[in-house]
Amino acid sequence: MKYVVVVEPGESGYYTAHAPAVPGCWSQGKDLQEAIANFKEALELHISSLMEDGLPLPENRGIEVNVVEVELA
Repeated sequence: MKYVVVVEPGESGYYTAHAPAVPGCWSQGKDLQEAIANFKEALELHISSLMEDGLPLPENRGIEVNVVEVELA
């Protein structure tokens, strides 16, 4: 399974990571790579819990990622 992951710098200097398709599953790390690695671990645990409880797995539902560059005058 693949999920779009959003990583943002937090106020504490750490980075936070979450997947919009998986509400409530968040993680953080000292840098981008650690935030992604920690989120992957959190997501795997989250998915395992859903499976153990017989609950449906989250789907990306057509999330599209675009980067927009803006020039300021």
